[in-house]
This record gives sequence, structure tokens and C-alpha cells, in this order.
Amino acid sequence: MRTLFFFCISLLTASFTGGCISDDFSYSPSDVLTFSTDTLRFDTVFTDLGTPTARLKVFNRASKAINISSISMRNDDGVFTMNVDGVSGKSFQDVEIRANDSIFVFVECFIDANGDIKPFKVEGCMDFVTNGVTQSVTLEAFGQNVRRLRNVTVQEDMTLSAEVPYVIFDTLRVAAGATLRIEPGARILFHDGGMLQVDGCLHAVGELGKMISMRGDRLDDVLPDTGYEILAGQWMGVRFGADSFDNRMEFVEMQSTVHGVVVDSCGITDRNKLTLVNSWLHNSQGNVLRSVHANVDAYGCCFSDAGEATVFLRGGVHEFVQCTLANYYLFAISPESILTLSHISREDSSGVANPLMQARFDNCIIYGITSPITPGDLKGSDVYLSNVLLGVNGSDDDHFISCVWDEDPMFETERDKYYFNYMLKEDSPVLHSGNPEFVSGICLTDMNGVNRLESGAPALGAYAR
Repeated sequence: MRTLFFFCISLLTASFTGGCISDDFSYSPSDVLTFSTDTLRFDTVFTDLGTPTARLKVFNRASKAINISSISMRNDDGVFTMNVDGVSGKSFQDVEIRANDSIFVFVECFIDANGDIKPFKVEGCMDFVTNGVTQSVTLEAFGQNVRRLRNVTVQEDMTLSAEVPYVIFDTLRVAAGATLRIEPGARILFHDGGMLQVDGCLHAVGELGKMISMRGDRLDDVLPDTGYEILAGQWMGVRFGADSFDNRMEFVEMQSTVHGVVVDSCGITDRNKLTLVNSWLHNSQGNVLRSVHANVDAYGCCFSDAGEATVFLRGGVHEFVQCTLANYYLFAISPESILTLSHISREDSSGVANPLMQARFDNCIIYGITSPITPGDLKGSDVYLSNVLLGVNGSDDDHFISCVWDEDPMFETERDKYYFNYMLKEDSPVLHSGNPEFVSGICLTDMNGVNRLESGAPALGAYAR
């Protein structure tokens, strides 16, 4: 009898325990899933190149665990794949989520190339079946065919069109004697480590409403609603060799580089190496523009955000008119001044044989979270700043003429919100501080097409308002 008693108790305990395990799961059709979004969208997806992973969070709000009997793709033409619990596939069964818990489902997209020039839409659905109820999340992407250039040397004249974007792997090199032309509206995207080396000639000439874009090839978000363009160092930049002359960059937006635009020393200052017009060079780990013993001019340009000096000039001949030089670099505070000048006097020539710098800065803004200009005296140099805002205390002299001292230009930029816009607010103190005599035809309108003299004296900087 005693043995029989313990046997019955064991059966009851086993039955009770099994009932508890079973009761830990909800089988009610009212206990279903909720999702972090009802539509998982990918940014532009380059054909024949997989995307970064998109993430969907799946929640169980019920007080008991639930079992997802199936997760599957539908009507996606095979372009989407998912990853659940570290396993990739098109469908999964019996995926459990504990009470008041969640899981991640990771989705990737791969689109085959076709003949389309414009972006084309692809869609699909992810179906989740829980307790007999089917719930769906829409998948959406825009495919974009691209032209890929891998380790190409331009030996004779070549044009990059605006039809489809180009993705540059390794180095795109323009050989001596050749000219690379880039059409208005063209998009030149550089893979990690990619760069443009110009030993011949570059004519990247956009136009109003058709800026030429040079940037990294990551088009997804690094943070919610924040694109990868905020990250410097995605590609190397543009370098002009010592024997490259008569280059032009007009209506060009260039960003997220390691070294920005680098102009190598040629020691020849009576021939122009590079002219920049109505362009925005932005966000570099090093300098945005670095020129050594060369002739470089800029009109209506914005140079912004660098881990080192935003603009570094050593020797050479330069004219900067209606330009904004700013530094609100996101990842560090540069130890160098926004505008760093060297080889401007005998004291800093260090035995360099090249002629000392000749430079003018007219109707410009030099401002940011670091010092605006290299400390020191310009007396005896051939460097002049006229009608320039500098964010430090100072006073005019023979080299600083009608300057605006210790004022905030009031950019639209909000660094803590990752918003970088160097247009001026309505109550900016520099809106009518410029000298109209410096406004010639080449910079009469800004990169937005606004006439600088429309309301009298021009504003300082790259933007008319």
C-alpha cells in the first residue's frame, strides 16, 4: 500500500507539472504580435550588391509566452531574405517569444540588375502566423542600377553621365593628358578606400538644381533618421597631382572623406590648378581643402567640418570670395584653426624656396567651435581679409579690413541634432555686411540661385541668405 501511495503521488505531481508547462503558452487568437513598424523600408538598393541589414522588432505583449507557428516571405520575387536566431532563410517554424518579451528579425535585400535607368520599386511581405492569426509586415525597396568602376585609369577624354550613379572601387585615376568630365546631376559614389586621383584634368561642372554628388556608397541610416553621410572617413577624397592644372569643380557637393580635396605642390603659381565655384565640401577626417604651393581660387563655396584645419593653405596664390569656412566637426575638436595658413612670412618659411603666400579673403565667414585663423601677425605678409566675420575679439588693421569681430553668424546648423546647414537665420548679423564691389559675375548668385545683390549689400559667406 505504501508503494502504491507514492506511485499515485508521483503521477499527480507529473500531471500537475505538465499542466503548468502547457499553461505557460497562450493559445488565444486575441494574443498576437505587435511590430516596431508595419512597413520595413530600405533606402536605395544598388543592383547586384547586397544591402546592409534592416531590423524588425517583434513584441509579445501577452502575459504568457506565444509560439509563432510560421514566419515566411510572400510575393517578394526572391529579393528579400531574413535571419531569425542567427539562421538565414525564407521561412521559419515554431519560433517562441516569452511573455512581455521580444525578438529581432533581420532582413536583407538583393536585387538583380536590369535595364532601368531610374529607380524601380520592389515589394514583398513577411507573414507571421500566431494562434491561427496571420499578420503581415510590408517590405519595400527601390532598386537602382549602377555602373561600377574598379581600378580604372582614364587614358583619354572620358565623361561620367547623370543617367545612373557610378560606384568607384579602389582608385579612379585620370592620367596626364586626359580630361575627365562629370555631367550636371551625376552621382559619384565611392566604396571604402576609393578615391579620385587627377594627374590630368577634372571638369566636374554641375549647374543650379543639378549638383554633382561625390560621397560614400553607404546610403542607409547609421542612426534612426540619420544617414551615413554624417560619418567622415568613408572614402579617401580627391587628389590633384603636381602636374595637373586648369581643374574646375562647380556646383559640387562632396562629403564624408578621409582627406577631402588635396592639391599637391607644383611650385607654379602663375597658372591656375583648381577653381571651385558654388560648391559644398563637407565633413572630412583631415582637411576639407588642403593646398600646397599652388594657385587655387574659390567663389561662393562652403568648406565645413574637419578633424583638422577645415582649409589648410601653404604658400601659393589664392582668392576666396563669398565663402563660408566653418567647423562643427562631430567626432572631435580640431587642434588646428579653421583657416590655417603657413609660408606667409620669412619666419615660417623654414627654408622653403617657393614664393611666400599671396591670398585674399573677401566677404567671407570663418567661424566654428575652434579658433578661426592661425594666431599671429599678418604684418609684412601678402594676406588680406576684407569684410570677413571672425568669431574672436580683434580689431582692423592693414590686413584685416572692415571685418566683423566676435559675432555669431547664426547658421541653421544644430550640431547636437546632426543637422549641418550653413545658411543664415533671418536675424543673422552678417546679412548686409558684405562689400558689393567684391561680387563679380562668377559669384553673383549663390548655389541656391539667389542673387546676392537682390536686396542691396550682400550677406557674408556662401549663402545669400
